[in-house]
Amino acid sequence: DILKNEKPTHIGVAFDTMAPTVRHEDFVEYKANREKMPEDLAASIPFVKKLLEGFNIPILYVDGYEADDVIGTLAKQAEKQDFTTFMMTPDKDFAQLVSDKIFMYKPARMGNKAEVLGVKEVCDKFGIERPEQVIDILGLWGDASDNIPGIPGIGEKRSKELIAEFGSMENIFQNTDKLKGKMKENVENFKEQGEQSKMLATIILDVPIEFEEEQLQISEPDTTVLKNLFEELEFRNFAKRFFTEPSLKDSEKSVTHETIQGNLFGSEEDDELGSQFKTAENTPHNYFFVDTTVKRKKLIQLLEKSDTFCFDTETTGKDAHQAELIGMSFSIKPGEAWFVTLPENYNKCLQVVHEFKSVFENNNIQKIGQNLKYDISMLKWYDVEVKGKLFDTMLAHYLLMPDMRHNMDVLAETYLNYKTISYDIITEKTRGGQLTMREVQQQKIDQLVDYACEDADITLQLKNVFEPELLKTKTKKLFEDIEIPLVPVLASMEAEGVKIDIQTLLEYSSQLEEEIKELESEIHQQAGKEFNIASPKQLGVILFEVLKVTDKPKLTKTKQYSTGEDVLQKLINKHSIIQNILDFRSLSKLKSTYVDTLPGMVNPRTKRIHTSYNQAVAATGRLSSNNPNLQNIPIRTERGREIRKAFVPRNENYTLLAADYSQIELRIIAELSGDEGMISAFQEGMDIHTSTAAKVYGISPDEVTKDMRRNAKMVNFGIIYGISAFGLSERLNIPRNEAKHIIDQYFEQYPGIKTYMQYSIENARANGYVETIRGRRRYLRDINSANAVVRGFAERNAINAPIQGSSADMIKIAMINIHNAFKEKDLKSKMILQVHDELIFDAYKEEVTIIKPLIHDLMATAIPMKVPVVVDMNTGENWLEAH
Repeated sequence: DILKNEKPTHIGVAFDTMAPTVRHEDFVEYKANREKMPEDLAASIPFVKKLLEGFNIPILYVDGYEADDVIGTLAKQAEKQDFTTFMMTPDKDFAQLVSDKIFMYKPARMGNKAEVLGVKEVCDKFGIERPEQVIDILGLWGDASDNIPGIPGIGEKRSKELIAEFGSMENIFQNTDKLKGKMKENVENFKEQGEQSKMLATIILDVPIEFEEEQLQISEPDTTVLKNLFEELEFRNFAKRFFTEPSLKDSEKSVTHETIQGNLFGSEEDDELGSQFKTAENTPHNYFFVDTTVKRKKLIQLLEKSDTFCFDTETTGKDAHQAELIGMSFSIKPGEAWFVTLPENYNKCLQVVHEFKSVFENNNIQKIGQNLKYDISMLKWYDVEVKGKLFDTMLAHYLLMPDMRHNMDVLAETYLNYKTISYDIITEKTRGGQLTMREVQQQKIDQLVDYACEDADITLQLKNVFEPELLKTKTKKLFEDIEIPLVPVLASMEAEGVKIDIQTLLEYSSQLEEEIKELESEIHQQAGKEFNIASPKQLGVILFEVLKVTDKPKLTKTKQYSTGEDVLQKLINKHSIIQNILDFRSLSKLKSTYVDTLPGMVNPRTKRIHTSYNQAVAATGRLSSNNPNLQNIPIRTERGREIRKAFVPRNENYTLLAADYSQIELRIIAELSGDEGMISAFQEGMDIHTSTAAKVYGISPDEVTKDMRRNAKMVNFGIIYGISAFGLSERLNIPRNEAKHIIDQYFEQYPGIKTYMQYSIENARANGYVETIRGRRRYLRDINSANAVVRGFAERNAINAPIQGSSADMIKIAMINIHNAFKEKDLKSKMILQVHDELIFDAYKEEVTIIKPLIHDLMATAIPMKVPVVVDMNTGENWLEAH
């Protein structure tokens, strides 16, 4: 708004810092009761600074002083140089600085227009003669938000009256005989508090910062920084206005603040969100309603003649294993689509869907969709298998921009400048509430036709945008060889599901309940009183005031005792209650999150649990899952591992088989780095942690102790995540100089690892991304950031993304090859789960001897490497036994 409306010649933005200010030194309680900054706002601050960096607007701060003091100091310095200065703030404290050359600029908010306050406006508002008298008013009145106490009994109205009568706080103290009753008593008794409050309310004007006129002058923006930032934040409005206006396409024209004001911020007529987008209402299109046998027959004939078509399903819900089909939409060319409505009765619906079976199962026709796994899964329940070449726009965009969102509405706005029909609009009731999609089909069929046809039409258009981009970024092979072939594999696994032994979980829940009660009783006995163990506040009081487990308890930003797991782990040897509390928390979470929840997730249709795999969430390329999240089932503790007992084979003719990559990320870093020492250790079949410990400590493998191996293991796994000497010392509870020595020795023994790490960072700085063995990219826009913390995070990603991503690619390739092999051999055994580096199979007992070597070979050779790939494999009557 400032740049657009006021066109300043100079600008700067002041920030507070984390350092305590001089006010805190004088008054410890200053701002003590202010609430912690909301997390979403705190997370936004780095982006605010990036935006300022993009506009080349200086960021101003001085440790020990508040942003208010920085603004005040610079405003007064500018005044001396005859500048007219506007302090952009709604904070009443700034009124004390207003002069003939300094103004308050209160930004527009809540429907009110921006307001400029000069000397007259401030004096009228506070009923005073001079703006600096605002300080006296604030000294008397206090400020609850800053925890400035003021003088009891004196509020806003009375403070203004007193300063209007006496002129200053000092005059009031000299004339208390003219006051009466409680007012006189309070002013005399709280004189020092009033003086201190005035001091706290006074904006400091001698901050050690210089008014550098040239530095604050409006300058050209950094278009590269802004473009990357707009893409990252999905600021499609700003990006479009800034980078696609015709006047900006001429490379000889520079982007100036004048063009920013005209293009980026737009005109007042263009302020409403969405007014610049194309929509179904303002874009020519032909959408057809297919509701008869004759119309369906004509559509099928059209589809059969096409080399490719886009399709989408409309259903009653998001869970493909419980939802029902409502309709299907098809598109062959942009701007044209058909919607086939389907009967509610399953058998009648099945008949209509089967009319399209020959089209869906035609290997010669390419099928396009957005999140095709869902549509393929839906059609499986109607005895239709989608065959032929596939193109999934969600997955294409995932490879092109892994850190962005990939839903169709966002993609349409970003790449087609098109705003789709909202789901909430078509399911909206006229008198509150929300219609189901089945009700929409029955009551608003015209809207449903447009909504469904648009999905197929827009998805087809997105395919035409993304396909050439896959070629440009050299990710088409990854798309066609890994991500797309994985779609039917995951759909098949989801449809199979896994059987759960509910009785085992019920019994385990009762056992955990008893253990939790015993721990609770023991904790209360150790504390000497009963309290709510789940309350961090009550727990903090018990630990640090009653039991005094440490002399230096860690405090949160809200001045509460910190009782997080990381804090308690460091105090575990201080008192036996600590371990009990950690156990109490662990068992409580285990019971509520998994043991008591899993039985309710059994599908009533299949009596099995069907997790949903997310192929386009983790930027590293790893799969994630939800409903339930199998990746998070705890395995590090004996109690956590017990949950796996409940995962069982489908019947007595089957057994569970688990196949797990051994130390795959370490093997991949050895491969990527080419470090001879590490490769040799793996080739010789040595225990890598023992081998590392022997090298680091300069001893033979036989002399390595458990502690040495533990230290080496932490370094082996931590090094790819950029673990520091401080981090290692914290995790291993060893002195920092010892941790540093271990890391130094590690790099001395494995110089190839250090070279790889340095190369990865330099490569990322040069290209803006890193790649896996198979060419999966991870873009790192912060790799050249001036902010050391932000840059450090990007550097760590530059090192570990190729490792994690290569591991993800490897297991995906193995899954595809195993699925296809099982299919070719017409085996009864099925792959049912993928968790981290592990695959779980419902193995037909008579096929175990056939599939074990098959699975082993296909996993071990998924990505050919010099470093041997080890696969551990076992079978059992439940997942725990098999693992």
